[in-house]
Amino acid sequence: MGGGSAGGATAGGATAGGATAGGSAGGSTVDDGGTYGLDARPSNTTCIAPNPPPTTSGVTEVRVFPKLTFSAPLEMLNPPGEPGRIIIGQRAGAIVQFPNDQDAGTASVTSFLDLTTKVKATGEGGLLGIAFHPQWATKKEVYVSYTENGPTGLRSVVSRFKSTDNGATLDVASEEPLFKLDQPYDNHKGGNLAFGPDGFLYIGFGDGGSQNDPHGNGQRVDTLLSKMLRIDVNVPYAQRYAIPPTNPFAGQTICQQGSNDWGGTTPTSRVCAEIYARGFRNPWRWSFDTASGELWVGDVGQGSYEEVDRVVLGGNYGWNTREGKHCLSGSTCNTVGLIDPVAEYDHGQGQSITGGFVYRGTSIPTLVGKFIVGDYQTRRVWAVSFDSQGQGQLTSLYTSAANMGSFGQLLDGEVYVMALIEGRIYKLAPSGVQPPDTFPKKLSTTGCFDATDPKKVLPAMVPYGVNAALWSDGATKDRYFAIPDGTRITVNADGDFDFPNGTVTAKTFWLGGKRIETRLFMKHLNGQWAGYTYEWDDLQTDATLLPSSKSKAVGAQTWFYPSRAQCVTCHNTVSGNTLGLELAQLNGNYTYPNGRTRNQVTTLDALGFFAAAPPTVAAMPDPFGTAGTVQERARAYLHANCSICHRNGAGQGPHDFRYALPLNMANLCNQAPSNGDLGVTGAKLLVPGNPAQSLVSLRMKATNVNRMPPLASTLVHGQATALVDQWINSLTVCP
Repeated sequence: MGGGSAGGATAGGATAGGATAGGSAGGSTVDDGGTYGLDARPSNTTCIAPNPPPTTSGVTEVRVFPKLTFSAPLEMLNPPGEPGRIIIGQRAGAIVQFPNDQDAGTASVTSFLDLTTKVKATGEGGLLGIAFHPQWATKKEVYVSYTENGPTGLRSVVSRFKSTDNGATLDVASEEPLFKLDQPYDNHKGGNLAFGPDGFLYIGFGDGGSQNDPHGNGQRVDTLLSKMLRIDVNVPYAQRYAIPPTNPFAGQTICQQGSNDWGGTTPTSRVCAEIYARGFRNPWRWSFDTASGELWVGDVGQGSYEEVDRVVLGGNYGWNTREGKHCLSGSTCNTVGLIDPVAEYDHGQGQSITGGFVYRGTSIPTLVGKFIVGDYQTRRVWAVSFDSQGQGQLTSLYTSAANMGSFGQLLDGEVYVMALIEGRIYKLAPSGVQPPDTFPKKLSTTGCFDATDPKKVLPAMVPYGVNAALWSDGATKDRYFAIPDGTRITVNADGDFDFPNGTVTAKTFWLGGKRIETRLFMKHLNGQWAGYTYEWDDLQTDATLLPSSKSKAVGAQTWFYPSRAQCVTCHNTVSGNTLGLELAQLNGNYTYPNGRTRNQVTTLDALGFFAAAPPTVAAMPDPFGTAGTVQERARAYLHANCSICHRNGAGQGPHDFRYALPLNMANLCNQAPSNGDLGVTGAKLLVPGNPAQSLVSLRMKATNVNRMPPLASTLVHGQATALVDQWINSLTVCP
C-alpha cells in the first residue's frame, strides 16, 4: 500500500515548524484574511549563493627547531594546557622535552622520562605512543605504549607513569602496567594510544605480524590484536581499568585481566570487552580530530593498497578479508558488514602509509578540517578531501624531504612531520600566493539575514514547513529558501523541486530555547550544490562559519555540526539535493509570519514560484499527528529519514523507502539484508509482526556503527521507534 492522501490538508500546521518560523521572522500573528500565505513573491537581490570558498592552496614544509635533531622521533605533542612545552618521544625509549621556541638550542633539551633500559626496539617495536591524562593540570599521569622482551618474543606494554615533581618529569619507578600483550612476530605492532573526547583511553594494535594475518586476528573477537581498544582508566589501580558500558562487547571477558593475565594461555572461547573496532592490519599512527572528535586512522596495507579509515564504534574495517576496498588474494571475501576506507592509494603512489592529524591550525586555511597523511617510502603528503558527492579522495599536497615515521600536532592545531631517519622536524606551511576567500564568515554578512540582528531573516527568505521531519536529536527547526529574481522552480514528475542556480536554503536548529546552528545549502552559479554550517554564539548575537565538522556539548547532549562534505552525503543527487522541498512534504497548511494559515503549494504556485503548474501529488501525514493510518504515518517518517539515501537502487541494497511506493514495490518486506543481520537470527529488513527481527526497527534503535540514519545523530527517537514498531506489529503478511 502506498502513502495515500490522508492528512494532506492539515499535515503542515504548527507541528511542521510554522509557528516557530513565523515568530522568528516577526510580523502579525492575526490572520488578516488574505487569499494566500503571502501577498506577493518577495524580491531577492541579496540572498543569492556567492562563489564557494577556495578548497586548495599551495602547501610545503619548513624545518623548525633547526638546532635540534632527535633519534627516530615518533611522538610530538604539548602537555594539555602547556603550549610552551614540547614533548618528543623517541623510538628507543627516551622521552625528552624543550621549550616551544622555533630557534631552541640543544642545551634546552632535557629528559622527561627515560625508558631505554626497558624498551626493545627490534622489528617494528619501540616506544610507540604517549598520552597525557586529559586532567593533566590536576592529575599528573601519562600513559605510554612500548614493546619489551616477553617470554616468547616481543611484548606490547601499556603503562601509567606519574610525576613526583608537579609534572616537570615522570618517575620511572612509578610505572603501573595496565596490561601486556604477547606479539607473535616482530612487525605490525601499531601501538599508538590517545584519550578520546569521551575521556576514555584508546589503544591501537596491528595484527601481530607476518603475511596475510596467519592467525586470522583481524576478524577474531577473542584477541586484542588487529583492534582499536577503548578502556576507562579512571578507576583504582588495583582494578587497572574498566570497560566503557557502550563498548560493542561490554559485559564479555576482560581479556587482559583474570586467568589470562599477561601472556597466559589464551582461552579457546571468549569475546574481548576491550574491543572498540576491528579489522586493522597495522594502524600506523592515528588521531582524534580536536574539533569534531572523529577518529582517523592510517592503516598500512600489504602488497597492493594503503588505506585511510574514519573509525566508528563497532566498525569492522575488513582485514584480512580485504586490503583497502579489494578482496585479499585467496580470501572468500564476504564483505557483509565491512566498512570501506574513506580513501586509499595503490603501491604505484606509495607503499607504507603514515597517518597524521586533522589540520586545525591557522596558517593554511584551505587545510582546516582535512586529515593529513603521508607515505614513508615515497615521502608524498596528501590531505583527505571530499568531492561534490561526499566521496573521500586524496589530494596531493607536496613531497616531503623526510621519511615521515610520524606526524605531530601541537595545541595550536598546526601539523608537523617527524623524519624518522634524519631526526629532524618540519612544519606544514603555506606555499605561494594563497587564493582570496570572500565567502561570508558570519551569518549577518550572507545577505539572507539582518546585518544588525541575524536572528531575523530578510524578506527575500520564504519560510516553509514540512509534513514529516528529519530527526535531528530533538532539535526544532526554522526553514527558509530564497531564489534569485527572475528565476523559477521546476517541479519534477515525482513532485521533487529542481531549483535554479543561485538558490539558498536555510535551516536553523534550536535546543533548549536557543539557536545552536544555521545550515545554508546553496546552489552556486556553476550549478553545484554545497552546504555550509554556521555556529551560533552563546549570546545569540551572530553565527560563525565553520570550516569543517565539530562536536559541542549542548546541555546534556553532544551536538554534531556536519562538515561540508557530510552535508552532500544526505543532500545528494539521488534525493534531489534538497530535502523536504517537495510537493508531498509541502502540501499542507502552514502558519506564515503574517499570521495566515494557508496551503503552501497553493501559495507558491499562485505567487509564480513554479515554472509550470505542479502535478498533483498526495500529501504525507504528520508521523505524530492524528491524520492517516499507522502505516501511512510510519512510512512518512521513513521517507523523511531513510529515503534520502535508500531509493532508486542507491544506498546499500535494492530497498526503497519512498512514501509514494506501494509496500509490495519497496523491496522491504521479508527481504534479506545486504549489509548484515546484526547477529539476529532470521533478521530481515522487515518481518511482519516482529520488530525484534526487523532491521528497519533495529537500526533505528542502534547507537553504534549500525545506526540509521548514520550521520549527525546519536540519540534514539523513541516516539519514532514506537510508531515504526506499531506498524510492523500491525502487519500479518507481506503484500
